[in-house]
Amino acid sequence: MERRTEPRGGPARTGRNVLFALLRWIGGHVQGFYAAVGAFLIIGLVIVLVGSITFAALAGWVMAGETQHIDDAILRWMGAHGSESLNFAALEVTALGARLVVWMVVLVASAFLWISRHRWSAALLWISMLGSGLVNMTLKSAFNRPRPDVFEWRTPHAGTASFPSGHAMTSMVVYGTLGFLIGRLMPTRTLRWLTWLVAGLVIAMVSLSRLYLGVHYPSDVLGGLMTGTAWAVTCGLGVEAVRYFRYRRPQVAAEEADLNGAPRKPAG
Repeated sequence: MERRTEPRGGPARTGRNVLFALLRWIGGHVQGFYAAVGAFLIIGLVIVLVGSITFAALAGWVMAGETQHIDDAILRWMGAHGSESLNFAALEVTALGARLVVWMVVLVASAFLWISRHRWSAALLWISMLGSGLVNMTLKSAFNRPRPDVFEWRTPHAGTASFPSGHAMTSMVVYGTLGFLIGRLMPTRTLRWLTWLVAGLVIAMVSLSRLYLGVHYPSDVLGGLMTGTAWAVTCGLGVEAVRYFRYRRPQVAAEEADLNGAPRKPAG
C-alpha cells in the first residue's frame, strides 16, 4: 500500500485526485522504486508531447505570418511607452533569464539541496535546466526566425534566432522548477504559495522585459513559455513520483523525508 503524505484538499483538489489515482494505479502494477518512477515519468513525456503539438500549431501560425500583425502592434505600443527608468529596470530584470545568472542560481540552489540531502531534487533541477537549453537551441535552429526590427532595441545584446524566446523558456523551467522544489520544503501552505507566487512574478517580468527591450515578438515569448511549461511540468511530476514511491527505497525515503515540508526526524 502506497503512502500519501498530504491531504487532497485545496483549490487543485480534482487535479491532485487524478494525480494520486494515477500513482496508486502504477504502484499496484509496477514493482520496485525505479520502475515505478520510470513508469510515471512516461506520463510526463505524454504531457511534453501534448505541449509540443500545441507549440507546433503556434509555430505554424508564426512562420506563416498569421501572428505578425498583432506581434508588430504590441511591439509598437511597447516602443512608444519607454523611459530611461524603465530601460534600466528592464535590463536588470532580463538579466535574471541570462545564461550566466541562471547558471549561478542553479549552482547555489543545487548546492543547498545537496547539502540538505535533497539529492534527487538537485538532480531534477539540473535535468530541467540542461534539458531546456537543448530543446530551445534545437527549436531556434529549426525555425531560425529573425529578430524583430519594429523599433530600436533597448539592449546592445541579443542572439540570432528569435523563436522561441530562450529567456522566457529558461525562466519558466528553472524558476518554475526551483519554486516548486523550494515550495515543497516550506512548512506551511501560505509559505508554499508565496514561494510559487515569487517564482511566477520573476517569470512574468523576464518575459515582459524581452518585449519591452524589442528583441522578441509576443509569439516568441508565448512559444518559450509553452515549451518551458511542458518541460517544467515533466520535472515536477518527477518530484511527485519520487515523493510518492520513496518508501520503496529506504535510502531515498531518508534523503527526501521532508519533500512535502514535514520536519526531518533526527537520525538514530
